[in-house]
Formats: sequence, C-alpha cells, structure tokens
Amino acid sequence: MKIVDVTTTVLLNPGIEPVRHSTSPRRQSVISEVGRLFVHIKTDKGLEGLGVGQASPGVREVILNSLRPQLIDADPMDIGKLWGDMFWLSRQFGSSGVGALAISAVDIGLWDLKAKALGVPLFKLIGAVADSVPVYGSGGGTHLSNDELVAEMAGYIDRGITRVKIKVGKDFGRSEKEDVERVAAVRKAVGYDVALYVDANSGYHPKQAIYLAKEFEQSQVGWFEEPVLTEDVEGLARIVESTTIPIATGEQEYSVHGFRRLLSADAVDIVQPDVFRVGGVSAWLKIAELARVFNRPIAPHIAPAVHLHLACTIPNLKALEYRDVDVEADRGWYQDVPELKEGMWSPFPDRPGLGLELDPYAVERWAV
Repeated sequence: MKIVDVTTTVLLNPGIEPVRHSTSPRRQSVISEVGRLFVHIKTDKGLEGLGVGQASPGVREVILNSLRPQLIDADPMDIGKLWGDMFWLSRQFGSSGVGALAISAVDIGLWDLKAKALGVPLFKLIGAVADSVPVYGSGGGTHLSNDELVAEMAGYIDRGITRVKIKVGKDFGRSEKEDVERVAAVRKAVGYDVALYVDANSGYHPKQAIYLAKEFEQSQVGWFEEPVLTEDVEGLARIVESTTIPIATGEQEYSVHGFRRLLSADAVDIVQPDVFRVGGVSAWLKIAELARVFNRPIAPHIAPAVHLHLACTIPNLKALEYRDVDVEADRGWYQDVPELKEGMWSPFPDRPGLGLELDPYAVERWAV
C-alpha cells in the first residue's frame, strides 16, 4: 500500500464561542480556538486516513508544502519512519509550534489509516486497558458570573460527571479576590462529593500562585492547572513543593524532551499532553509511558475525539477533559460521535480507526 495524495480541509463553525480564560487576548484567533484542521491521507488501495489537528495559521501550509512531498509513495504502515522523516524535515523551521502541529495532524491520520487497514478501532490496535474512561466537565470561563459558573458546573453534574474544572487567574491574575470567591462559590454549590479543579492558564507568577494555592486548599481543590508558564520549570517546582494541591501542566509543551524536563525537576504532578501539539499519537504514547515511569497520572488536554481512544490504552489515566464547546464542535464536524453515559465515555467498539467520518454538509457549509 502506498500514499498517493495528502489533502486538507479546514472547518470553522462561527456559532461556537471560544472559552475565555485568564490570558485570552482581547481579540482571539477564532480559527485557532474553534476551527479544526483535517488531513486526508489517500492510498492506492482506496483506503483513506483522517488526521485531525489544530487549525492555527501556517499549519496547513506546512503539511501541503513541506510534509506532503515526503509522504507521497511512502508505505503508510511505516509510521515510525515517517514520523522521523517529518521531524527532521521540520527542524529547518522549528520542531515546536507550527511544525509540531503539522506533524501531529498527519501522524493521527497515519494511525487512523493503519487501524482501518487492519479493521480495528484505534484503541484496540494500540492495546486497550479499558473500554470506557472517566471524564471531567471543563469550562467555567472567566467571563461568567458566579451564578452562570455554578449553573454550568451543575449541568455537568446532572449528566453523571463527578469532576468539574473552572478557570481562575482572571485578568492576567489581577483579580485575586474574585478568583477565590469563584472557587468558594462552586465548592459550596456542588458539595464535597464532587472533585473541583482550577485552571489559571499561566495567569499567575510563582509567589502569587503559592499564595493563592493556600486559599484554594480551603475549598479542597483537586488540582491546580497551569499556575505559571510551562517554560518556568523552576517556578513550577517551587509551587509543587509549596502546596498540597497537585499541580497539572503540559498542554503548551511540544515534545517528549520538554515533558522529561518537567518530570525530572519534580515540576508537575499531573501530566497534560495535547495530541494535537506533541507530535500526534506516536509521541503522545511515549509521553504517557514516560509519565508512568515517573509514577504520574495523565489528564489529556481537550482534543476529545482522539484522546478518547488514547485514554483507553494507558493505566495511568486520571480523567479525560470533556468540554461542551468541543463536543458541540465534534457533533458538527462528524456524522456521529460517541455519547457520554453517566460520566463515562467509550469509543465506538465496532468502527475501525478513530471511527469518525466528516459530515459532507458540514464541509459544504463551513469549509475555510
């Protein structure tokens, strides 16, 4: 089997609003936040792999102009070799950022294609340890009032979800009192049988995060996500050492080596790789195994349609992120998506690959 063509589709549903957080720019890039890039890897046997990725500016161009020539006439089953070829090629213009996003989308498509060729779901091809996984309800944008925040979290709980996450660090960390009040309001509303997580999206500085962690401890917060920039490894390590709340980070990290640095420095308690950013399925699985070696749990960052499969293959899963905005988008892009059942989520057990097909109506209506 040979690859004969690689094409892309970018979809943008303008009806979906991005989640606001502590470091959201005044004018967000909507295509990056709620758009989606799809890669079509076509073969001489009529099979087609569907890659999925982040639709940031430049990613499509890297795939079509740089990666595509490397893939034509290659055997798509040789995923390891193709990943290496793409990685060393992307080193010319940076293996993080746009380069990593491009590799990730293609790599996901190659794994989808391989599973389709073998007639099995992706999670079964990799090796399942579970057929369903727990999720946590994620949202709580900084633009919401306390009443709106509580209502959103209650909506998740009504669906059987017993873990929820809200945003803190409002206004680049300049609204500390409001952050503490928001956390306390949600804790009071949901009670103590529901796990409550907070996410600062790097909006604090280290000393500030240490101070606020002590406040959040009073509300029994279950994890404190991205208190500072992921690149501030020393700052993260200081925060980890200073609080009883587990520190989660990694969504902005682009390589296995970056996660090794975080883990070696004891700068992370809960590891959060994003399959759209780290180099696709191939690299994500290495990061999950690295975290297991360091005895750390994994909590993947969004990308639910792909992470649902990967989450079923690792023994150190904490919980899978479930945001209504992402699930709503997936229901728009695809003909069908798996449904949540009492806080647990399962991939389609009888559909090969990712089990996803683009809706032709969505392509016609929302193609960019």
